[in-house]
Amino acid sequence: MKKVKYQNVKRMTLTGRIIHWINAFAIVAAVITGLYIAHPYYQTFIADPAVDKYVMAWNRWVHFIGAIILDVTSIVIAYLYFFSRFEKPYKKLIPSPKNVREFFAVLGNLISLNRHKYFDSSHNDSFNTVYFTILHLMLVWMLLTGLQLYVHGLESGLSSIGEWWPAMLHFATDWTIAATGGTLMDVRISHHETMWWIVAWTMFHIYYQVWRTIYWQEGDIAIVFGGSKFVRKRK
Repeated sequence: MKKVKYQNVKRMTLTGRIIHWINAFAIVAAVITGLYIAHPYYQTFIADPAVDKYVMAWNRWVHFIGAIILDVTSIVIAYLYFFSRFEKPYKKLIPSPKNVREFFAVLGNLISLNRHKYFDSSHNDSFNTVYFTILHLMLVWMLLTGLQLYVHGLESGLSSIGEWWPAMLHFATDWTIAATGGTLMDVRISHHETMWWIVAWTMFHIYYQVWRTIYWQEGDIAIVFGGSKFVRKRK
């Protein structure tokens, strides 16, 4: 029986892997604390009153820090989309005939359970690039709606760092009220619903990476750990 030969292909830099795992933990922290902020569900398990343990205060702090981390990494990722020396993902977002064909080839491969694989899997494909871009856009929306909810708590127009901070946040995010329906509750609902879309995105992302690893047998799931995968050598 003839052995199948593979070659090791670099797919993710160390910086990319660090950002990936920081985002993963930050999303988990933000989701858990966000659910608590919306509906305090585990303070009843604490013997002392929640107010004495600062449960809400700690949850709000972790939520805020997690959101800040996601915002900072999103800015870094946006920069790398255009200026990375390893690869420039924005090129995969251009709706050129080649990218469109690749996008539907990868999608068809998923739908047909790997019966047809008419694309090169040794590089980042258009489908995954579009999929991750959707995540980053949702994170930007979470940033804007989250800051609108945050600045609403500064009704006096003051903050510990001056009046400029609430004024800037109002200028940057007040439009989200009209965009979501006209009330602050609409912003809150949109923020909450987008969280569930991010959770759904994460579930599919994990599923798809496992799926690719099983069907393609190229070690795709190892990319976020070691940065490389294996692809079959062409004859």
